[in-house]
Amino acid sequence: VRELAGTPSNHLTPRLYAQKAQQLAKKYGVQCTVLDEAAIKKEKMGALLSVSQGSAEPPRFIVLRHTKGRPGQKPVVLVGKGVTFDTGGISIKPGLNMHEMKGDMAGSAVVLATLLTAARLDLSINLVGLIPAAENMPSGTATKPGDIVRSRKGKTIEIINTDAEGRLLL
Repeated sequence: VRELAGTPSNHLTPRLYAQKAQQLAKKYGVQCTVLDEAAIKKEKMGALLSVSQGSAEPPRFIVLRHTKGRPGQKPVVLVGKGVTFDTGGISIKPGLNMHEMKGDMAGSAVVLATLLTAARLDLSINLVGLIPAAENMPSGTATKPGDIVRSRKGKTIEIINTDAEGRLLL
């Protein structure tokens, strides 16, 4: 978790994060599926897309599964915010300490580490980890305060402050 959260954002973009998750999952026997931008659009994950639309770096949605529980046993599902860099978007954060926003994905790193640990310990549990990964950047294509986006459930969300990206992702 510390290693990932301390990785510079140019070395841990959403795409690189997804690749790292796939490598680690393969190493420890965790199932890993990564949705690219086209698949995220197909799934109608408008809230995730709205967070990432100001970035040149496309989002990823990482799904991890550890399935060692009894057949039919409901899984424990963990979700972690994977914002690999958070400027605040159009509602930009002050510059002081912004370099620390590379760690805005620490919650998702905990989810990844939990799944890997469950696999390493061969725990008898069904566990699912969900990681929406994105950068929250300002640009001419960024989500603006006042925009309305549609979530995967079909609910509409009015964006008041673009630095509330965690609520949109989770």
